[in-house]
Amino acid sequence: MRKSHPIRRAVLAGAATVSGIVLLLSLKPASDPASASAAGAAPQRTAAAQESPQGGSGAQRTGTQSVTGDVARTQYGDVQVRLTVSGGRITAAEAVQAPQGGVSGQKSDLAVPRLNQEAVTAQSADIDTVSGATYTSGGYKKSLQSALDKVKADGSASGQASGSASGQAPGSPSGSSSSGAAGSQAAQTRTVTGDDAQTQYGPVQVRITVSGGRITKAETVQAPQGGVSGQKSDLAVPRLNQEAVTAQSADIDTVSGATYTSGGYKKSLQSALDKAGG
Repeated sequence: MRKSHPIRRAVLAGAATVSGIVLLLSLKPASDPASASAAGAAPQRTAAAQESPQGGSGAQRTGTQSVTGDVARTQYGDVQVRLTVSGGRITAAEAVQAPQGGVSGQKSDLAVPRLNQEAVTAQSADIDTVSGATYTSGGYKKSLQSALDKVKADGSASGQASGSASGQAPGSPSGSSSSGAAGSQAAQTRTVTGDDAQTQYGPVQVRITVSGGRITKAETVQAPQGGVSGQKSDLAVPRLNQEAVTAQSADIDTVSGATYTSGGYKKSLQSALDKAGG
């Protein structure tokens, strides 16, 4: 067969085409969509794994909560109480609503600070009625009890969840170690009286009750009495007592109109804190 024969040329052309196709296939990258997708997904899973511990840390509870009681209707207006609870104890109480305007408002301004202080001191709704503010006091107690009931309900739910997680039945005894810790904490409760601070209108002296390193109660042993000074003291002292428990320090606000009493209170309070080692 001659070199120029048509069949020979066709065979040679076909062989060249097949060789070209094989060469192109050998040069194509050895990858596919599934491989690329798997390679891209791995870093995303790693990032998610890194974020997970951060999310868990942010979800930890501090143990401090704010609870608002139901509104209590009174003859002169609504009363509503909000509590701050930390470690199972009331650390602050405040009246979100109280009768305002006229004589009722004046009575509320006088009664509410005392009621707030009583709530923190008593750690319950079993508090004294403020003389001259019977309706406000009654409404305060009702709303306070409502807030306490909500705190108790939250605590029961939390205790049941904790007991289930630890394999311990809710409400079951926790053992001698817990009772020993409770006894130790109770033994740390003490009362400390600060030095009397002399003011232009009379001496001021503060006494505090400290438990577990915290101020649980503050009261005024001495304060200016009689006339306008006595009236100002009656208005200022309950607020100062409440501020001391809330701030847990002598860094408290001065009550307007009772500058000298407030200044003396702070000095005596700081003296008591120094004695308590705070």
